[in-house]
Amino acid sequence: MEAPVNNSLQQFKNLVGTKFQLYNSLFTSLPFHRVEKTGIFLSLFLLHCEEGYARGNSPQTIMDSFFEQYTTYQDEKQRTDLLFRFVQYAERQVVLFDALEDAAFRYIRDLQGAGTLRHLQSEVIQEQAQDKLKEKLEHFCIRLVLTAHPTQFYPSEVLGIINDLARALVEENTSEVNMYLQQLGKTPFFKKEKPTPYDEAISLVWFLENIFYRAGGRILSFLRAQFPEAVTSNNPVIRMGFWPGGDRDGNPFVNAATTLEVAAALRASIMKCYFREVRTLKRRLTFKGVENVVAALEARLSRNLFTAGHKADISRQIILDTLTDIRNTIIEQHNGLFVHLVDNLISKVEIFGLYFASLDVRQDSSVHVELLNAIAGKTDTLPKDYIALDDQAKINALANIKAAIDPQLLENPLHQDSLKTIAAIKQIQEANGEEGCHRYIISHTTSVLNVMEVFGMFLLSGWQKETMTIDIVPLFETIDDLHHAGQVMKELYENPEYREHLRRRHSQQTIMLGFSDGTKDGGYLMANWSIYKAKEELTRISKEYEVDVVFFDGRGGPPARGGGKTHQFYASMGRNIANEEIQQTIQGQTISSNFGTIDAAQFNMEQLIHAGITNELFSSREVTLTTEEEDLLQSLADAGYASYNNLKNHPYFLEYLDHASPLRYYAEANIGSRPSKRHASAKLNLNDLRAVPYVGAWSQLKQNVPGYYGVGSALKQLYDLGKWKEVEHLYQHSLFFRTLLDNCEMAMKKSYFPLTAYLAKHPQYGEVWQMIYDEFELTKKYLLRLTGEAELMEASPIDQLSIQMRERIVLPLLTTQQYALTRLRELDTDSNNGHGRETYEKLIMRCSFGIINAGRNSA
Repeated sequence: MEAPVNNSLQQFKNLVGTKFQLYNSLFTSLPFHRVEKTGIFLSLFLLHCEEGYARGNSPQTIMDSFFEQYTTYQDEKQRTDLLFRFVQYAERQVVLFDALEDAAFRYIRDLQGAGTLRHLQSEVIQEQAQDKLKEKLEHFCIRLVLTAHPTQFYPSEVLGIINDLARALVEENTSEVNMYLQQLGKTPFFKKEKPTPYDEAISLVWFLENIFYRAGGRILSFLRAQFPEAVTSNNPVIRMGFWPGGDRDGNPFVNAATTLEVAAALRASIMKCYFREVRTLKRRLTFKGVENVVAALEARLSRNLFTAGHKADISRQIILDTLTDIRNTIIEQHNGLFVHLVDNLISKVEIFGLYFASLDVRQDSSVHVELLNAIAGKTDTLPKDYIALDDQAKINALANIKAAIDPQLLENPLHQDSLKTIAAIKQIQEANGEEGCHRYIISHTTSVLNVMEVFGMFLLSGWQKETMTIDIVPLFETIDDLHHAGQVMKELYENPEYREHLRRRHSQQTIMLGFSDGTKDGGYLMANWSIYKAKEELTRISKEYEVDVVFFDGRGGPPARGGGKTHQFYASMGRNIANEEIQQTIQGQTISSNFGTIDAAQFNMEQLIHAGITNELFSSREVTLTTEEEDLLQSLADAGYASYNNLKNHPYFLEYLDHASPLRYYAEANIGSRPSKRHASAKLNLNDLRAVPYVGAWSQLKQNVPGYYGVGSALKQLYDLGKWKEVEHLYQHSLFFRTLLDNCEMAMKKSYFPLTAYLAKHPQYGEVWQMIYDEFELTKKYLLRLTGEAELMEASPIDQLSIQMRERIVLPLLTTQQYALTRLRELDTDSNNGHGRETYEKLIMRCSFGIINAGRNSA
């Protein structure tokens, strides 16, 4: 394996490293703004930062000495103007690097190697597993759910430029590359206004239309061609999900009207894709008996899309039936000419229907409690003493609701909208099909009552039990909730009303598990292990009650939020964890970094499909943990949890994060429609603080605490107890444990403590900084001892080099951000009442964009 890795690394150096230097030199000399040599200054500043940190200097000292040595600027405005130009250049350097990596993807990754469908094909033939594959593919699928979490900083215009720039780089068209670089220099990156949930939806529809539509079609067509007996039209293997416009958890800007608007946009978007493809087909299918059928389909799509007031008269089945007729005619009368084009479109219609991506609705359980209490006080549909009833009595009352209520009877607009949203789901199903919107997710589920509250809300909105085409999805997030999830679901399965509802839903229950809040609550090891154990327990209980359980993982971009090498996690799930489907959220820049091009999207989707299929198909690759291994992992998780809690409970822990990082500026950065805190409390509270700004702030500090803290302490504890041999055996034999630590290494590789070393001497926060640094060094020591490597991520040299180059690009931004934070703190104590605050706050936020975009999975 050494030769292919070395070859790919050399390709990366040639196609990304060397080309970045070449195009960057061209880019940094472009005459933008008032100072032509800004790019040259930036190069000098980067070297000055590296030398300064090597000498142990603070960002403030580095900045002051740079201006003294290299410029004549004494005026503060001149200095901040230059820093803003540095930010603009660095942002665009990140885009150039992104485009180079995208362009080089197919040369760096083995698109037919391990984890791909071509590799699966050879494995199935070698193991004679065709029948097993057919059985598996009857139900197995992956569902990728795009979310609007505020970490995607590129406006759609910039995404388009990256796409075009990558294409020009592949074609080695230097003149076009030059033009696109100039376009980048003139295109604003900064969003002056906060996006609406609809804006967020439309920006993600770009990926559906340009990436997932084509990649999904390719994958299903390949599967159907290679395994015709295994792939049926009943299960397209790939499904897409969508949260913008449906996720109202803590987002006051999402309402029923938004949900309907987004669902209509998704329907219109997929129909446009079909319309364009049918028009293209029309140019090829010019045969007798086919041409007129294609023209009629084109006309029908056109009427449904573009004729105002036209009553919808098209469905997924109508399109599929028409295409099947065309296909049959081509095969029977025209020697199968261009039948592959028809097959490809059929695959897409099977995947995307008339909804493109299934719109999920999500709300916090506390909102449902308040709503039902209000209804009990206003109407006779619930007992007047509902609030005082115990849980079981409330469940009985909710299950026996007989009449719908008018939302207008309620005073609170949020309560009204909660019921209107449930009515909107019915409208969406009528227009887009049941798959268009069929899941209601309950954040912070802690009891059976939380699930039955939603069941009751559907009855209150006019739905009938017998025709309730809705899957109610509990979301377990905190460590305590994960530990109690099994008991909650056991009681739920024993509820006769809910049990009957499940029977009507094919006895399938989807359960969502939240990595982000789990890590925030319990630290890296405990969160991941708690989710693993919860899956085991939930699988066992569901099997006992003859329910097919499906796990939906709420994963973020970085390892601290369940990101990293996720396909390896799924490949590592043992036989005692349900593996019917792989469902996960795709958030923030992970969408553009892992699915930003058709090649990358296809590769990463294939990796997930492969992971889900192979760990069940090939019994020789047993990955189920033994009792001893589980006990060892539990010991590690407990030790890591204790260490993380020790830090989390430090009296200055959150104050330190707020003091040293741009945490408080997330809400003002106009990067997402959702507030950064769940409740508008003045005091900073870890429970209210959302996982995105929490993890993102640690990433901006280059300390990445949620991605490794406690791992070193846990490994040291087992080493001291004489259990190191067992830990080594676990690392060598458990893909789950190995992936956990691989992702931990990634979080650590993106850390850089010289940036904040000046805080070690801070009278109030120095102790917290030292605790974090010591744990980082401890974790590094024991990880390298365990892996036998000389440096972090040595086993992934391409990813390692990519991170090193990206971190170097953003070092000037990190320095500028820390300098601006220091200046703000000085202004807070200055007698001139903080004159100039606005400039430094803007500088902090602008730096955030480039830093997070460069990280690709940093929040």
